[in-house]
Amino acid sequence: MKLKPMAAAAAVLACLAPATALAQAGAPPTPAEAKAFVDAAEARIDTASAFSARAAWVRANFITEDTQWLDAKASAERSALLASLATEAARFDGVAADPVTERKLKLLKLYAVAPAPNRPGAADELAKLLTRMNSAYSTAKFDFKGKPITLNDAEDVLRASRDPAELKAVWEGWHATAKPIKADYERFAALSNEGARGLGFADTGALWRSNYDMAPEAFATETDRLWAQVAPFYRNLHCYVRAQLNAKYGDAVQPKTGPIRADLLGNMWAQQWGNIYDIVAPKTAAAGYDLDKLLEDKGYDAVRMVKTGENFYSSLGYAPLPETFWARSLITRPRDREVVCHASAWNIDGKDDIRIKMCTKVNGEDFQTVHHELGHNYYQRAYKDQPTLFRSGANDGFHEAIGDWAALSASTPTYLNQIGLLDTVPGAEEDIPFLLKMALDKIAFMPFGLLVDRWRWDVFSGATGPDDYNKAWTALRLKYQGITPPGERPADAFDPGAKYHVPGNTPYTRYFLAHIYQFQFHRAACRQAGWKGPLHRCSVYGQTAVGEKFNRMMELGQSQPWPQTLAVFSGETRTDASAVADYFKPLDAWLAKQNRGQACGW
Repeated sequence: MKLKPMAAAAAVLACLAPATALAQAGAPPTPAEAKAFVDAAEARIDTASAFSARAAWVRANFITEDTQWLDAKASAERSALLASLATEAARFDGVAADPVTERKLKLLKLYAVAPAPNRPGAADELAKLLTRMNSAYSTAKFDFKGKPITLNDAEDVLRASRDPAELKAVWEGWHATAKPIKADYERFAALSNEGARGLGFADTGALWRSNYDMAPEAFATETDRLWAQVAPFYRNLHCYVRAQLNAKYGDAVQPKTGPIRADLLGNMWAQQWGNIYDIVAPKTAAAGYDLDKLLEDKGYDAVRMVKTGENFYSSLGYAPLPETFWARSLITRPRDREVVCHASAWNIDGKDDIRIKMCTKVNGEDFQTVHHELGHNYYQRAYKDQPTLFRSGANDGFHEAIGDWAALSASTPTYLNQIGLLDTVPGAEEDIPFLLKMALDKIAFMPFGLLVDRWRWDVFSGATGPDDYNKAWTALRLKYQGITPPGERPADAFDPGAKYHVPGNTPYTRYFLAHIYQFQFHRAACRQAGWKGPLHRCSVYGQTAVGEKFNRMMELGQSQPWPQTLAVFSGETRTDASAVADYFKPLDAWLAKQNRGQACGW
């Protein structure tokens, strides 16, 4: 007889009771007990996660006191379960379990991003803190020109304005909204650390770094190695952009040497600089095409943007999105309520209930974001038949890279021509402008992708105390990005909290890794497709053989160490930023030429 998940879990736990009693009496656990424990744990996680995901979805789409309470309660119950299961998993350390069970036991200890301490009330307090921080961020507004504006409004100003005073006011206004989050974040870090130590980790940062099939210290060293591969290119880009900003604004606003003023770069966190392309565009470049205008001229709306993203994946041979996706996703910002507008992809039941949630605007940036978010959904669907603990990316960088890989093709004029957005593909004279636009987003992002967790690792380890939160953040921004705030920061500022992933407690190194993996995937895919031209012009749209091989990699989920999974598609077993260099090689040479005579660095 086939049991329902909860009934199966109860049956297994009943069978385990005598064994648990023997273990408590001193009898060592057996491999069979380890497997039975893991099987029962997965069934319980499935049930708790499905409920928690629905509560989180409702809260993100209808932010009220009641939905926040429901989300916090569901999250607390799931956190308490995960803490209990992770603690119990340690009982099987040293047991000669089969390799699958052994991997599941390891992943069970790493399953919670913010592990709750295994004591009464701790999971509830942690969940309330996380819900409160997330909602505070998502509902924050500040006054600008006599009216309250949201982050979305502020981003529009940073994107379009070229008035330094206006940019400074918007940058400082948004960052000021994060001040009330600081006390909650300090308490959250203490609770999460307590939970991590209960699982045998030095702190939460060490737990996060342990999730890459290597020792925490080795992973930190690995990210240093990868940054060293791309840092010289970033330095070239920084030098060129700073010179153009100086020419635009003058020495009083942006000096010729030293760091760049953060609010001048067209993005609230200076993590992507594509919005200031008009300032830094090569002087001899043709006007080229404007993707925002192409979408407008072709009559695109938000739904058509998502349909176009779906069509890209369908061209690789993947089944269409289910009808429930269209019925249940949030694709545009509602006018009648507060929602979490940060774009995200969801799998509510671990199987087929996949959705996206984003306040889509018809522009080039969101055109790429749609392809990215759908990548999460197609990855989730590919590994849905894996056991619960293997339903995840090979590592979290893979999950972000899948959609970014698709977006690399979707960014090319080749693809825009293939889908009818662009009538003709520009010639080689447009290569440098195209690559510069790409680098302003892809390369400019990399140091930010690295530093967010560097800051949190130091917070979790105690190297950075609460009094120094903002000072340490500003120092890392200067060290890695070469940027500085537009003015002196208040003593009580909490600028890290002005970035969603900090109050939202989403590890961020995954995005740094994704910005490398996506180019590895792209290079491998283009080779498999037989592409002979420049890597930056390659589109794999319509390449079903590539799609089939890529899906074989995605189907594996987290069932084996990520180097083995990487090799399934790319043939490589190491993260390698040389693919980034291959993609941008013409631009790097051009930048070096433009920077002659400049005092690069900061």
